[in-house]
Amino acid sequence: MINFSEVRQTNEMIEKENLDVRTITMGISLMDCIDSDLQVLGQKIYDKIYSSAENLVRVGEEISRDYGIPIVNKRISVTPVALVGGSACSSPEDFARIAQVLDKAAHDVGVNFLGGYSALVSKGMTKADRLLIESIPLALSQTELVCSSVNVGSTKTGIDMDAVRLMGSIIKKTAELTADRGSIGCAKLVVFCNAPDDNPFMAGAFHGVTEADRILNIGVSGPGVVKKALESVRGADFETLCETVKKTAFKVTRVGQLVAREASERLGVPFGIIDLSLAPTPAVGDSVADILCEMGLEYAGAPGTTAALALLNDQVKKGGVMASSYVGGLSGAFIPVSEDQGMIGAVDAGCLTLEKLEAMTSVCSVGLDMIAIPGDTKDTTIAGIIADEMAIGMINQKTTAVRLIPAAGKKVGDRVEFGGLLGCAPVMPVNGYGCDGFVNRTGRIPAPLHSFKN
Repeated sequence: MINFSEVRQTNEMIEKENLDVRTITMGISLMDCIDSDLQVLGQKIYDKIYSSAENLVRVGEEISRDYGIPIVNKRISVTPVALVGGSACSSPEDFARIAQVLDKAAHDVGVNFLGGYSALVSKGMTKADRLLIESIPLALSQTELVCSSVNVGSTKTGIDMDAVRLMGSIIKKTAELTADRGSIGCAKLVVFCNAPDDNPFMAGAFHGVTEADRILNIGVSGPGVVKKALESVRGADFETLCETVKKTAFKVTRVGQLVAREASERLGVPFGIIDLSLAPTPAVGDSVADILCEMGLEYAGAPGTTAALALLNDQVKKGGVMASSYVGGLSGAFIPVSEDQGMIGAVDAGCLTLEKLEAMTSVCSVGLDMIAIPGDTKDTTIAGIIADEMAIGMINQKTTAVRLIPAAGKKVGDRVEFGGLLGCAPVMPVNGYGCDGFVNRTGRIPAPLHSFKN
């Protein structure tokens, strides 16, 4: 049981160190909405979302007020729409109409984002999968709150290179169709390998088909809390460093457990998992890069960065699993560039490059996240970057993801302003050598040998 002494212990972390519950995400199954008539399907989807989540924002605000714990976002994830819309949709435009229904539902219940405009194509694409993927640029240009994801690989199935190649083109088109808003559509589009079914964080959240009809997943974040704790053990040995991170992660996760229990009881929806992810914000003092610097690095990206990040990620998970029986999602440390002032500073200093970020993704929580690249980057180059990142996830049996923004009209050294949690992204250089002959091959990269464990 969680007691009020634990709540009181969090006061200083909340007030001075940017501790927050980043999101309460309600997962909603749309499988019972499937219909061959597009208009009927849209109405069923709207009704299911509205009836399920109409009290989500109010309850989140009540819990925040009652316990003094900031709950920054209230979000919804739904069944991957490619699975729901196949019977009714015969064109990309049809799928985009579903995206508009999702956007209206999200606005009407008052949530910050809705995820699940998604397709799962790690071994191949159905007609519905392809149509949904082709509709993504249009859908994200016409909506405000809808987020999209495509899972193109897994350790068990390999990497669908046809989908990877298609996503290179889709990302470029999405950037172009939202060019008037800093290509923000790409900030709401993630390409995954080994995507989890219970991720509460956007833009990659969707409600997996193995989940219950409705579920509540909680995302907790506290990079500032971890950094403050490490300041007290500056110069200590690695054992002390690890213990400090682990104990701090335990305390942070307990806050999430409290919110999860209360939200589940008040909404009458089962609790799913707590995702303890050190997810930075643009606020000063809320940076994963600053944690790495507190460990002894001059900048994130300096030699030793991957080792420091591996240590951090592992100890966060160890502390989290001791605080809750249901830790899941992506739990670990996020390294988005635009959302982390320390990362931006490292890029500006010339210390952090795309290649170093790729190396860091082998041990971080997700992957290449919120990285702006020149708008004239070739489709095939984007596909090659995606393929590299998917390979890291496939071989290492972990989730990896790519959220690249080829910022239309921007070049290296420019900046792209998104505002809010999405922050500001410096445009980073990309290796200019071609990979066309590789990514234009058809078919898929097979699963690795160690995937055969049955």
